[in-house]
Amino acid sequence: MLTANNLRDYIMSGLTCDHVEVQGDDGQHFEAVIVSQQFAGKNKIQQHQLVYLALGDRMRSEIHALAMRTFTPQAWARPATK
Repeated sequence: MLTANNLRDYIMSGLTCDHVEVQGDDGQHFEAVIVSQQFAGKNKIQQHQLVYLALGDRMRSEIHALAMRTFTPQAWARPATK
């Protein structure tokens, strides 16, 4: 069964991240906060597509649902965004 820690490791291995938090305890439904400089200049859809690309086929096979909040390091540093 996939764990939140597994998913965190998958994201971090496929995407350069400053910060990743993943929660979820049923093995299929997860929530993630992801901070990456690679998100700079991209809209939310493009940011999420980068995460999906990092996860590859796992999004079709292991992960049923992933809710994401994505931030650049600059946006993450602003207190109102958290």
